[in-house]
Amino acid sequence: MIREEEVYKIGMLTKTHGVSGELSLSFTDDVFDRVDADYLVCKMDGILVPFFMEEYRFKNDTTALVKFADIDTEEQARKMVGVEVFFPKALAAQTEDNTYSWSYFVGFKAFDEQHGALGTIVGIDESTVNVLFEIRTPQGNELLVPAHEEFIVGLDHEREEIHFCLPEGLLTLGQLED
Repeated sequence: MIREEEVYKIGMLTKTHGVSGELSLSFTDDVFDRVDADYLVCKMDGILVPFFMEEYRFKNDTTALVKFADIDTEEQARKMVGVEVFFPKALAAQTEDNTYSWSYFVGFKAFDEQHGALGTIVGIDESTVNVLFEIRTPQGNELLVPAHEEFIVGLDHEREEIHFCLPEGLLTLGQLED
Protein backbone atom coordinates (compact mmCIF):
# COMPACT_ATOMS: atom_id res chain seq x y z
CA MET A 1 0.00 0.00 0.00
CA ILE A 2 1.32 3.43 -0.97
CA ARG A 3 1.25 5.99 1.86
CA GLU A 4 0.84 9.78 1.50
CA GLU A 5 4.29 10.44 2.98
CA GLU A 6 5.91 8.31 0.25
CA VAL A 7 4.71 10.51 -2.63
CA TYR A 8 4.34 14.14 -3.58
CA LYS A 9 1.87 15.81 -5.90
CA ILE A 10 3.08 16.64 -9.40
CA GLY A 11 -0.16 17.45 -11.19
CA MET A 12 -3.69 16.56 -12.21
CA LEU A 13 -5.40 14.74 -15.06
CA THR A 14 -7.46 17.49 -16.66
CA LYS A 15 -9.21 16.00 -19.69
CA THR A 16 -9.32 13.13 -22.13
CA HIS A 17 -7.46 13.28 -25.43
CA GLY A 18 -8.79 11.30 -28.36
CA VAL A 19 -10.64 8.01 -28.17
CA SER A 20 -7.86 5.56 -27.23
CA GLY A 21 -7.63 6.38 -23.52
CA GLU A 22 -5.06 9.17 -23.55
CA LEU A 23 -5.26 11.79 -20.82
CA SER A 24 -3.97 15.34 -20.53
CA LEU A 25 -1.72 15.70 -17.48
CA SER A 26 -1.24 19.24 -16.22
CA PHE A 27 1.99 19.04 -14.20
CA THR A 28 4.11 21.24 -11.97
CA ASP A 29 7.07 18.84 -12.03
CA ASP A 30 8.33 16.83 -15.01
CA VAL A 31 10.24 14.42 -12.76
CA PHE A 32 8.61 11.47 -14.55
CA ASP A 33 10.67 12.46 -17.62
CA ARG A 34 13.94 12.95 -15.72
CA VAL A 35 14.08 9.61 -13.91
CA ASP A 36 13.47 6.04 -14.96
CA ALA A 37 9.87 5.63 -13.81
CA ASP A 38 7.38 3.15 -15.18
CA TYR A 39 4.40 4.46 -13.29
CA LEU A 40 2.65 7.45 -11.77
CA VAL A 41 0.48 7.34 -8.66
CA CYS A 42 -3.13 8.53 -8.90
CA LYS A 43 -5.45 9.26 -6.00
CA MET A 44 -8.57 7.22 -6.71
CA ASP A 45 -11.39 7.52 -4.16
CA GLY A 46 -8.87 8.51 -1.47
CA ILE A 47 -6.52 5.61 -2.22
CA LEU A 48 -3.11 6.00 -3.87
CA VAL A 49 -2.94 3.63 -6.84
CA PRO A 50 0.01 3.10 -9.24
CA PHE A 51 -0.81 3.38 -12.95
CA PHE A 52 1.79 2.12 -15.39
CA MET A 53 2.53 4.39 -18.33
CA GLU A 54 2.57 2.91 -21.82
CA GLU A 55 3.76 6.19 -23.28
CA TYR A 56 3.67 9.95 -22.87
CA ARG A 57 4.55 12.98 -24.91
CA PHE A 58 4.80 16.63 -24.06
CA LYS A 59 2.19 19.01 -25.41
CA ASN A 60 3.89 22.08 -23.88
CA ASP A 61 5.95 23.06 -20.81
CA THR A 62 3.15 22.23 -18.36
CA THR A 63 1.07 19.57 -20.10
CA ALA A 64 1.78 16.02 -21.21
CA LEU A 65 -0.44 13.50 -22.95
CA VAL A 66 -0.27 10.22 -21.04
CA LYS A 67 -1.44 6.74 -22.01
CA PHE A 68 -1.82 4.36 -19.06
CA ALA A 69 -1.88 0.58 -19.38
CA ASP A 70 -5.42 -0.88 -19.34
CA ILE A 71 -7.03 2.53 -19.99
CA ASP A 72 -7.99 1.97 -23.62
CA THR A 73 -11.19 3.93 -24.24
CA GLU A 74 -12.36 7.48 -23.89
CA GLU A 75 -14.99 6.26 -21.40
CA GLN A 76 -12.33 4.67 -19.15
CA ALA A 77 -10.18 7.80 -19.42
CA ARG A 78 -13.12 10.07 -18.59
CA LYS A 79 -13.36 8.41 -15.15
CA MET A 80 -9.83 9.65 -14.44
CA VAL A 81 -10.41 13.32 -15.26
CA GLY A 82 -9.88 15.47 -12.16
CA VAL A 83 -7.66 12.87 -10.47
CA GLU A 84 -4.56 14.14 -8.65
CA VAL A 85 -1.23 12.66 -9.81
CA PHE A 86 1.68 11.94 -7.49
CA PHE A 87 5.25 10.72 -7.83
CA PRO A 88 7.20 8.45 -5.45
CA LYS A 89 9.75 10.38 -3.40
CA ALA A 90 12.11 7.39 -3.48
CA LEU A 91 12.29 7.55 -7.28
CA ALA A 92 12.59 11.35 -7.32
CA ALA A 93 15.67 11.11 -5.13
CA GLN A 94 17.40 9.21 -7.93
CA THR A 95 17.61 12.05 -10.44
CA GLU A 96 20.91 12.13 -12.29
CA ASP A 97 21.41 15.85 -11.88
CA ASN A 98 20.32 15.89 -8.19
CA THR A 99 17.61 18.47 -8.83
CA TYR A 100 14.27 18.40 -7.07
CA SER A 101 11.09 20.31 -7.62
CA TRP A 102 10.05 22.45 -4.68
CA SER A 103 6.92 20.27 -4.32
CA TYR A 104 9.18 17.34 -3.44
CA PHE A 105 9.77 18.94 -0.03
CA VAL A 106 6.10 19.04 1.04
CA GLY A 107 5.90 16.94 4.21
CA PHE A 108 9.51 17.61 5.22
CA LYS A 109 10.23 18.91 8.74
CA ALA A 110 11.89 22.34 8.64
CA PHE A 111 14.65 23.49 10.95
CA ASP A 112 16.60 26.75 11.28
CA GLU A 113 20.12 26.99 12.72
CA GLN A 114 19.12 29.78 15.14
CA HIS A 115 15.47 28.97 15.90
CA GLY A 116 15.48 25.16 15.85
CA ALA A 117 12.35 23.29 14.72
CA LEU A 118 10.08 25.50 12.60
CA GLY A 119 7.37 22.99 11.67
CA THR A 120 6.29 21.00 8.63
CA ILE A 121 6.26 22.16 5.01
CA VAL A 122 2.58 21.93 4.01
CA GLY A 123 2.66 23.67 0.64
CA ILE A 124 4.52 25.68 -1.95
CA ASP A 125 3.48 29.18 -3.01
CA GLU A 126 4.55 29.80 -6.60
CA SER A 127 2.20 32.72 -7.22
CA THR A 128 5.04 35.26 -7.17
CA VAL A 129 8.52 35.45 -8.67
CA ASN A 130 9.95 34.19 -5.36
CA VAL A 131 8.84 30.65 -4.54
CA LEU A 132 7.91 30.23 -0.88
CA PHE A 133 7.69 27.24 1.45
CA GLU A 134 4.46 27.28 3.47
CA ILE A 135 5.39 25.91 6.90
CA ARG A 136 2.87 24.99 9.62
CA THR A 137 4.33 25.48 13.09
CA PRO A 138 3.56 23.14 16.00
CA GLN A 139 1.29 25.92 17.34
CA GLY A 140 -0.77 25.83 14.13
CA ASN A 141 0.55 29.11 12.69
CA GLU A 142 1.93 29.38 9.18
CA LEU A 143 5.29 30.74 8.11
CA LEU A 144 6.43 31.69 4.64
CA VAL A 145 10.09 30.96 3.97
CA PRO A 146 11.81 31.72 0.65
CA ALA A 147 12.68 28.54 -1.25
CA HIS A 148 16.18 29.77 -1.98
CA GLU A 149 19.03 27.29 -2.28
CA GLU A 150 21.33 29.76 -0.51
CA PHE A 151 19.22 29.44 2.68
CA ILE A 152 19.26 25.61 2.64
CA VAL A 153 22.26 24.25 4.54
CA GLY A 154 21.26 20.60 4.84
CA LEU A 155 18.89 17.92 3.54
CA ASP A 156 18.13 14.53 5.04
CA HIS A 157 15.98 12.68 2.50
CA GLU A 158 15.64 9.58 4.67
CA ARG A 159 14.36 11.53 7.71
CA GLU A 160 12.57 14.07 5.48
CA GLU A 161 14.24 17.07 7.06
CA ILE A 162 15.38 20.35 5.55
CA HIS A 163 17.74 22.65 7.45
CA PHE A 164 17.92 26.39 6.85
CA CYS A 165 20.19 29.22 7.86
CA LEU A 166 17.72 32.10 7.58
CA PRO A 167 18.64 35.79 7.79
CA GLU A 168 17.85 37.53 11.07
CA GLY A 169 14.28 38.87 11.14
CA LEU A 170 13.03 36.80 8.19
CA LEU A 171 10.79 34.58 10.30
CA THR A 172 8.87 37.55 11.76
CA LEU A 173 8.28 38.82 8.22
CA GLY A 174 7.21 35.38 7.00
CA GLN A 175 4.33 34.85 9.43
CA LEU A 176 0.85 34.71 7.90
CA GLU A 177 -1.93 36.53 9.68
CA ASP A 178 -5.10 34.57 10.32
